[in-house]
Amino acid sequence: MFSKNERKFLKSQSLARIATASHGGEPDVAPVGFEFDGEHFYVGGLDLQNTLKYKNALANPRAAIVFDDLQSTDPWTPRGIKIRGAADIVERQGGVRHKAVYSYQARDKMDLGHR
Repeated sequence: MFSKNERKFLKSQSLARIATASHGGEPDVAPVGFEFDGEHFYVGGLDLQNTLKYKNALANPRAAIVFDDLQSTDPWTPRGIKIRGAADIVERQGGVRHKAVYSYQARDKMDLGHR
């Protein structure tokens, strides 16, 4: 489960980066908007079925998603969460969504600050 501080950080973010790979291992990364229901991250998009992230998720479920920002540039204070896991295609709210299912065992985080 995410800590209170991590959930607050995730809710403050409007953009993430999702990394997928084709069946042959060709990587792709894309900036995406997302929804988080407390358990799963949902990524949509315009003309989703024609995007690499969608096609890659069909061919290879391995994925990663990164949420990050700079809390300050002076001093340099990056923070973020990287989650590796499996991606799945689901129907949600009347449309197709790319669901990145995170794995708690494969979660890395930069300092989220305790300020």
